[in-house]
This record gives sequence, structure tokens and C-alpha cells, in this order.
Amino acid sequence: MIIQPKIRGFICTTAHPEGCKKAVEEQVNYVKSKGAFSGPKNVLVIGASTGYGLASRIVATFGAGAKTIGVFFEKEADEKRTASPGWYNSAAFEQLAHQHHYYAKSLNGDAFSKEMKERAADLIRRDMKQVDLIVYSLASPRRVHPETGHAFSSTLKPIGKSFTGKTIDAFRGEVKEVTIEPATEEEVANTVAVMGGEDWEMWIDFLAKEKLLAEGVKTVAYSYLGPELTHAIYKEGTIGKAKEHLKMTADKLSQKLKNLQGEAVVSVDKAVVTQASAAIPVVPLYISLLFKIMKEKGTHEGCIEQIYRLFKDHLYASHPPARDAEGYIRIDDLEMDPEVQQQIAELWPRITTENLAQLTDVKGYCDDFYRLFGFNLEGVDYNAEVDPVVKIGSINTDAVTDR
Repeated sequence: MIIQPKIRGFICTTAHPEGCKKAVEEQVNYVKSKGAFSGPKNVLVIGASTGYGLASRIVATFGAGAKTIGVFFEKEADEKRTASPGWYNSAAFEQLAHQHHYYAKSLNGDAFSKEMKERAADLIRRDMKQVDLIVYSLASPRRVHPETGHAFSSTLKPIGKSFTGKTIDAFRGEVKEVTIEPATEEEVANTVAVMGGEDWEMWIDFLAKEKLLAEGVKTVAYSYLGPELTHAIYKEGTIGKAKEHLKMTADKLSQKLKNLQGEAVVSVDKAVVTQASAAIPVVPLYISLLFKIMKEKGTHEGCIEQIYRLFKDHLYASHPPARDAEGYIRIDDLEMDPEVQQQIAELWPRITTENLAQLTDVKGYCDDFYRLFGFNLEGVDYNAEVDPVVKIGSINTDAVTDR
């Protein structure tokens, strides 16, 4: 099959196995170039197949030499469709980890379910005994509650009043005005149920009950706050309420983990191109402008650079830097540099369809979007036939050698 990108709105419906593999290799090579550090030894990554979760798995393995179990919900290829990019990413990661003689196994299914928690617990018990780091990096638009069976869907809306602002159709190069009506109370509650901390707490409580948490255990979840420019749609919107709940959950979990000398933290990360962020109005335009300014300053980072910094300089530093007043780890410090934000504030009102390419890095935004699906990577022949069916050893057979 010759696989080309097929874009529909803010989704690409195809993924390239060789391109995804190349993208994973690039991240592995970055970590290897930065050098090893003393870090976690047995790691569970919940939401391990793309973005910050995948980067966490790579950094834990190739930076700290850790064993990892990855949990994700991805689609394998069939006769008509390619696999999802996260499937190809995970296959490539496992292959590279095993080549370097690292333990890596994966579980594919609904991370919100009781069954997936039990499967992860069985694998930890058998192969690791206990985990000393749990990364919670789920990004899902929908959640079925494991106890009630109730299905919740999240929304991307402001709260209290409608919002009108600039956004872009990045692939057409058009600046538009968008108006979003405010969320109902039910929509706010549903978004918190999907994207807040309830499931994170369920995971930690279950692993604690099963005595699978090591002394000194750490658990980290990822969040985003952003500048005032995006607050109405993000920090002060439905997602913001979910992120507030995530932080409250971290504080509650830290209390629960005290008996193990453990802690739960939330890391606030920089804006990057993800499938989720592409769906949020205003954010793609903001990211395009941010990329241009940060690249010019030489401070631009993707997921892998930030997560390496998070692990080495914060979570596992001998003297970790101070957290902000609310207790967050701030990996978005380079994004929130006052000079960067001042430039964005000055340029924002001037951006039009006509000057979009000059004032922003919309090309870089689109390139990063394509790369999420394994396209636009150097050294990959996209006109060549490729087999879309790729297996993940530890999912398709239980005969994988323990490493």
C-alpha cells in the first residue's frame, strides 16, 4: 500500500508506519545524545502511545534504563485502513527498546476500565513486583465510568458567556473569527469527569490496594495553563475546570502516598501540536505564533525535550527546582517568558490571512501536525509501497522474552 496523508478537518485518517518509526527513533536518539541520569526503575505509563506519554516512556527507558509498561487504546491496521499513529509509535518503541535489551510491554484497551487496571496490575506483579513511577497522560474525548457505566463526553467551551476570537484553518492558511457558546453545567461536569483526576486517583488507589506501589513512589500528570490570550477558551473554560480537578487530585494523592514517602505532582507543559490541541479554537493560531518567536530565540522545544528536562531537572534532580505558588512543576517556563508573551500580544491583533505566513510559523505548525501521523519526515520514501500491518510483540503474543 502507498500511504499518503488524508486530512479531514483537524484529523488525519491515515498514518505511515515507517514515518512513525522514524519519529520515535529521532526521540530516542535525542535522549541518548543527552546522556543517562539516575531515575525510575519500574514505570507504568497510562496513555503511552503519543505526545507527552510516549516521550515519558522513551525518557524513562533510554534516559534512566527503566522497565516500562505502556497502556493505550489504539487501532491495528485492517484490509482497508492503516493503524493509528499511536499503534505504530508503540510498535517502534518496543522494537527499539528490545534491541537495546530493555524490558518493554504494552497493554491495548480502555484505560478507564476496571479490566485494564487489573491487566496492568497482573503484569506489574509478575514482571516488576512494584512500580516507582506512574505517568498519567490520557487524552480522550469520552469516558465510560467503570462503576456506573455512565458515558461522559468532554466539550471545549467557555464558561459563563460566549467567546469570540481569532482562529485559523492552518491547512488553508486562513484566519477566521470563531464564536463559541458557553457550556451548560452538565457539559462542565462531563468534561471534568473525562479530563479531571478521578480516573488517575482510581489507578493509584487500585495499585496501592494491590500493594504494587514502591517506597518513594512518584506519580505525575500533565497539564497546560497557557497565557491570558487563551484563558477564556482554555484555563477559564471547561478544560480549565478539568485541569483544576486534576491538581486537586494530585494534592489528595500526595496525602495518600505519604505513608510510602511518595508524592503526586502536576507538570504544566508547553503548548505543542497534538491531535487534541488542533481541535481547540484559537490555540492553533497561538501555537503558530509561539513557534515562530521561540524558534527565533532558540528556545523552542517539543515533547521529548520537555520530558527529558522534567525527569532529569525536576522529578529526579538531587535538588529539584522550586515549584510555583500553587505547587505546579513549570516546564512551560520558556513559553511563558515575559518577552515571548509580550511579542505575541503585540503581533496578535495584526494577524490576517494575508500576512499569516509572514507573522507566524503556520508552516511549522502544519509540519508538526503531519509528523504526528508519520508524514513529512526526512529519509522516508512516501511513494514506496509499505505494509500497513505492524505487530506489537507483547500485545499479540505472551511469549516475548522478559528483558
